[in-house]
Amino acid sequence: MSEPTGHVNSEDGDAVVHVIDALVAYARERLLLDARDHDWMRNRLLELFDADESLRAQAVALAGQGGEAIVDGALASDEVMGTLSAAPSRIQDEYDDVRATAGNMEAMRWLYDYCVANGSVKLAQLRRNVRFDSAGLVVTVNTAKPEFTDMRKAARGNSVDGSFAQCTICHENEGLAARGKRTLRTVEVELSGSPWFWQFSPYGYFRQHGICVNREHTPMRVDESTFGNLLDFVIQFPDYFLGCNAALPRIGGSVLAHDHYQGGGEIMPMQRAAAWKTFTSPEVDDAVLDIIDWPASALRVRSRRRDSIMRVCERIREAWVAYDDPAIGVAAHGPDSSAQSSLAPIARYVSAVGEPPAYEMSLILRNNAVSDQYPLGVFHAHPEYFFLKQEPIGLIEAMGLFVLPGRLVNQLGALEDALVSGKDLPADLAGFELMWRAARDGLERSGADAHDRNAVRAAVREELGGICRRILGNIAVFPTHEGLERFVEGLGFVVQE
Repeated sequence: MSEPTGHVNSEDGDAVVHVIDALVAYARERLLLDARDHDWMRNRLLELFDADESLRAQAVALAGQGGEAIVDGALASDEVMGTLSAAPSRIQDEYDDVRATAGNMEAMRWLYDYCVANGSVKLAQLRRNVRFDSAGLVVTVNTAKPEFTDMRKAARGNSVDGSFAQCTICHENEGLAARGKRTLRTVEVELSGSPWFWQFSPYGYFRQHGICVNREHTPMRVDESTFGNLLDFVIQFPDYFLGCNAALPRIGGSVLAHDHYQGGGEIMPMQRAAAWKTFTSPEVDDAVLDIIDWPASALRVRSRRRDSIMRVCERIREAWVAYDDPAIGVAAHGPDSSAQSSLAPIARYVSAVGEPPAYEMSLILRNNAVSDQYPLGVFHAHPEYFFLKQEPIGLIEAMGLFVLPGRLVNQLGALEDALVSGKDLPADLAGFELMWRAARDGLERSGADAHDRNAVRAAVREELGGICRRILGNIAVFPTHEGLERFVEGLGFVVQE
């Protein structure tokens, strides 16, 4: 690597200048670069390209293309876009201005657009992910997300040695080169009077997926204060939901050392699901409780009063974390006396035509017990489904949006090829025999052309969604809705007439 000279002195100098000018123009238009900083920014980029031979070569390669292609190429470079991006203080000021003039949600949309424009949100890569509806779920194949079958290894991947940050989601990561976060920008959020911050996920699983993080590096927890924090957020940002993983190992979140929530602007399949049965509470007469007609064990509380939601949710939480039922394998504590049960709560603000707005809190009951038969978790995907998903089922998947590993792009393609050609299941896909047989049988039952690519793909995806739904059944702590009903009635709730 050559030393920076501060000027272009090679035969490709004109090409580099052309790229720099295109990037500066883009920063003026999209990234809040002040016109007074035009020359200063050109010189910063000139220094950068002159010092890094690989960036310089990229600039030369892009120079003959239009400005849009130059920007698209630069978006992949954290170093270039980090240089072009405005300082966090400038982002916060602009965000606050938009909030003051256009409201909270418009400010969030502004921030999201900025994070796309500076490459922090990898929108182009996200659009390449496979996504489809199946069996009442949304299934995605995320090519950007690494697959972790060893959660201890995943936790080690959260190390941020050599930085100010204690973990990967601490505020101190903002602008951190070592983690490729030069473009990361956050904004302040206040929950229950305490400082938190919001950032959009670079490889979000759904529309405007982001995380809300405690400014203090404090362990994750789910208690009464959690319900208040989630409700405070959706009051401020009513177009988003916000929830959190049950704060226990093996059942979701890999960052348990730092309190945080996740949410965004999409309604999840579980939130659209109907009520199986509705209950009322004599003690909180303005709240209703649904058992959700959902494969996992899930409840939904609605009320127009924040305090009522919190009272009902805390009543359920206290009962669940102490609940023992050997008949279904649920124990509140493990052999070492550690807690095994918790909730995954999800808040949103809902309004139906002709009805006043109300708060809604969904509660997914979770337990992380292990056994000799299920050493990775009794209420975990069962081993016959590991070919598809071995990682813990976290909040978003429990709500019905499955995030499957990128390897499936090629594996499902090979499975389809074999079905279309009428060949046997390839030896390297032996683990997929369950899906193979089901898809083949489905084609026969439907009378579809087994050599038609579209028909085969539809059959494969239908079976894939069905397996994901069965995995949700695996994590259900109550095997039937009736079992969950007995738990609810034991707390004093009565069926609504």
